Amino acid sequence: MAVLGSVLIDGVPSDAADAAISVFDIGFQRGYGCFEAMRVYDGQVFRLDQHLTRLEMSALKLRLPSPERAVISDWCRGLAAEAGDGVVRVFISGGTDPKRLGTDSRTVVFAESANPGPAAMQLQARTAPWHSDGEWFELTGAKALSYGFNLAASVAAQADGFDDALLMGRDGHVLEGPTFSIGWISDGVLHTPGLTLGILESITRGAVIDVADRIGMDVRQGFYGLDAVLVSDEVIAMSTVREVRAVGRVDDQVFSAGEGTAALQAGFTALVDEELDL
Repeated sequence: MAVLGSVLIDGVPSDAADAAISVFDIGFQRGYGCFEAMRVYDGQVFRLDQHLTRLEMSALKLRLPSPERAVISDWCRGLAAEAGDGVVRVFISGGTDPKRLGTDSRTVVFAESANPGPAAMQLQARTAPWHSDGEWFELTGAKALSYGFNLAASVAAQADGFDDALLMGRDGHVLEGPTFSIGWISDGVLHTPGLTLGILESITRGAVIDVADRIGMDVRQGFYGLDAVLVSDEVIAMSTVREVRAVGRVDDQVFSAGEGTAALQAGFTALVDEELDL
């Protein structure tokens, strides 16, 4: 990761090497807080309002205060303009008192270079017993800081020679990647797990669905087992950093990026260019 420019802590700029918040913050101690990652193209944030809406929803679910939207929007836009291309990240910490959430909470914003990884990802299916898998609770849908279990799944998959994990629910449902959404194309139809599973409502996933509608590709969302992925024609990962990324292997099944993947990638680029007037 290469930080691009200053780090803002509650709007105050700091050098990246010196940026810090309290070790007593429950964001550090307990992973309590929320965050967003937004892609920047030519100094502009893609779908900034959607990201800030989700950030506000996450903070509300966690019962944390968040800065005024206009203020945090200005911070994000300013760093994006300086960065040019990359990713703007926003973190809202839980504060220093778990009995009074938000006490001395900090909002951290910085820009970094984008590192989308390999052109075709290799994924290992791994059960994620911590995932809600359709059982909703008070933090379902929140983009919370507590990504430790997801990271552990990525590390375990990488130790087995894969790029990342494909998370599976306790009941065998395909869910998402640790930091990306998943989709696959069968007979010209784009399939993706439904939001009722409690997966993250990814901004990029939503944009890809918009692209599919534009190019006349049918989209189906629902509950799927791993076999639905393994017998598909093409598989894609979708995220802020990866955009629309081909998946070349899931477990032992090999895939090739075909016309469907290429159309979604081209359509996504065109959508970004249109919305940001590039």
